[in-house]
Amino acid sequence: MANSQKLVNLPIVMKILRLLKIAGMGLASCLFVSSAHAGAVVGEAAPDFTLKNLDGAEVKLGEFADKIVVLEWTNFLCPFVEKHYENGDMPALQKKYRAKGVVWLAVSSGPEGKQGNFAVDQYRKEVEARAFAADHLLLDRSGEVGKQYGATNTPHMFVINRGKLVYAGAIDSIRSAKSEDVAKADNYVVMA
Repeated sequence: MANSQKLVNLPIVMKILRLLKIAGMGLASCLFVSSAHAGAVVGEAAPDFTLKNLDGAEVKLGEFADKIVVLEWTNFLCPFVEKHYENGDMPALQKKYRAKGVVWLAVSSGPEGKQGNFAVDQYRKEVEARAFAADHLLLDRSGEVGKQYGATNTPHMFVINRGKLVYAGAIDSIRSAKSEDVAKADNYVVMA
């Protein structure tokens, strides 16, 4: 590879991380860097950004520098996203971790009118229909923040611990659009 970094087998790495967590070592002692996509790099500072929420208020990632933050790139028309919302799995995860003080920011990248990107009024209906429970749904109309992070699909998940990116990738270990697979999968966000 041109950049001399080796790609990692994410499911194997996550199983190792889970074993280390069980052994009491936790994720903080075993960060890894994946060069699978351009953008934010695990182990480095998370790129700061400011985006507007559905109320038009600006939300700045830097406001949460002392917290754990989950970034969820989402597209409500994506079957892989729908898998996590149709039975309430994603909203339950959002509620569970928000109750523990985690900030959960969902981001929708792309211009209004493109697949999965709506006018604000339609977003409000989509959020209500899915029992959405993140702190904010942020609109990245230009797609610049998505590019900055290397968000290439949905749901593409990022976990930030006090300003440092500690996880970037899939939400779980089973790549399917079947909601019944959620219960069988290893949830990488939970493990991070």
